[in-house]
Amino acid sequence: MTSPLDCSWAAFDDNAPWVLEPEKIEWHNTAVALRASAQQEIPVLTTPTKVPPVARLFTVVWVLSIALLPWFIKKKRNKFATSEASNAYISLRMRKAVERLGSTYIKLGQIISSGEGLFPAELVNEFKLCRDQVPPIPFNEVQQVIESDLGARLTDVFSYIDTTPLAAASIAQVHVATLITGENVVVKVQRPSVSKMVRQDLRVMAWLAPHLVGRIKVSALANPPALVELFAETIVEELDFRIEADNMLDVAKMLHELGQTGYIVPRPHPKLVTRRVLIMQRLSGFKFDDVVGMQNAGIDTQQVIRTGMIAFMEGAMIYGVFHGDLHGGNLFVMKDGKTALLDFGIVGRLTGARRMAFLRLMLNATTNNVVGQVEALRDLGALPMDTDIQAVIKDLNLGAPVIDPTTLSGEELVKEVQRIVKAMMGYGARMPKELMLYVKNMVFLDGAIARLAPDLDILAEIASISMLFAEKHGERLGRELGIDHNAVEINLDSVKAGFGVDASTNSMTYRDLQKRRELIQKRMREHVGR
Repeated sequence: MTSPLDCSWAAFDDNAPWVLEPEKIEWHNTAVALRASAQQEIPVLTTPTKVPPVARLFTVVWVLSIALLPWFIKKKRNKFATSEASNAYISLRMRKAVERLGSTYIKLGQIISSGEGLFPAELVNEFKLCRDQVPPIPFNEVQQVIESDLGARLTDVFSYIDTTPLAAASIAQVHVATLITGENVVVKVQRPSVSKMVRQDLRVMAWLAPHLVGRIKVSALANPPALVELFAETIVEELDFRIEADNMLDVAKMLHELGQTGYIVPRPHPKLVTRRVLIMQRLSGFKFDDVVGMQNAGIDTQQVIRTGMIAFMEGAMIYGVFHGDLHGGNLFVMKDGKTALLDFGIVGRLTGARRMAFLRLMLNATTNNVVGQVEALRDLGALPMDTDIQAVIKDLNLGAPVIDPTTLSGEELVKEVQRIVKAMMGYGARMPKELMLYVKNMVFLDGAIARLAPDLDILAEIASISMLFAEKHGERLGRELGIDHNAVEINLDSVKAGFGVDASTNSMTYRDLQKRRELIQKRMREHVGR
């Protein structure tokens, strides 16, 4: 059987409900301008005004206060038997408060839900419910949005549409449907008032952020004004589904050009895409955490992980394009072992000097060049341009011998974290959007390894991927970076240091790594809970 013509330039499924010709697609031809317009709006939304949207500010403060007060009283009265119980209680109350506050705060919850290892486990697990278990909007409102944006009655477009959503999240909800022409599709519909509410909430956050600087530990670390700007950069583009559909084409094209046959992207419809409605090809498969189902179907789950790691890193390094919001609800594994990517509202894009800085960061990490790593972080925007590189290395003990964190007491671990946080704050460190998305995705892949390939040798896999990159892309990367790629020697000492092990360690499974992390977290919790 001959593959559809669009499979010659993009990573699409061979069973094509329609064939895409980008030059003939109206929403594709306007996407660049739409994306630029969205980015130009960010400074306007994130510049503090003299007077905030008072009504919305009052609502936010009131809802959060109601959520926090009972927890605060119980904690003061020592009603919690353990710190885990305290975390579970406040996480539940915060999740319910977030859902009451609506789409903007639910999106924040979704970001936290992808931060396994970065946030308390109880908070991550609770906020995972914000991914696709958000209370749905009534179908009559869904119908109004669809008919308004498509300019046609529902029955003129669909022969069938399920009134019960397949999933409901912060910005939109998804319904299964069949077009009047017979194709099985998924219909993504934006919540009616979300665009206005998100912009209003960003203005509230922008007004509050400067007042939080230095007042609480978390906000001091995060740099609240910079955090609001970062959040705005990730959410504003999500409010226009024409941009998302174009992201689907870009990622599909990138995967095809890289020869990544293990990933596919559903086709967006060439005509049925508007600002608030996105109709796409329907694909099906195993949920990403259904290890038993995949293995029973003969799917190599280690290969699924390996393909994911390589595709994600190649996209970022070679093309500067990568899916920016990987989590279990945004991908599934098909029966043939290929992984389908979903939800392209957030896509990382590294261009120009930032992509070069990212390349140098990755290269220096695999050659143990500490100075080069810090310089690359500076050029990415994580540190001010006038930062004293040698001072950072000294203050963070980056040139010192590795200290195995499992040999430290809970008190020593907490003090070390506090020391690093204080030093980073002193240098004005911040998290650029693309780096944040990349790190968040790496955290997801880390958790995916725990479920799909716990016995994978992490160090051997990183060495193997590094060699693959050197062989496949070394000449191109060397040319772009102005170096002799043949002279580059892989040295994973920096990677090992990141895991807290010394240079003599040659093998470490994910299961071993997880045991080390659990021990470290246990000691820190015990110390904090005293």
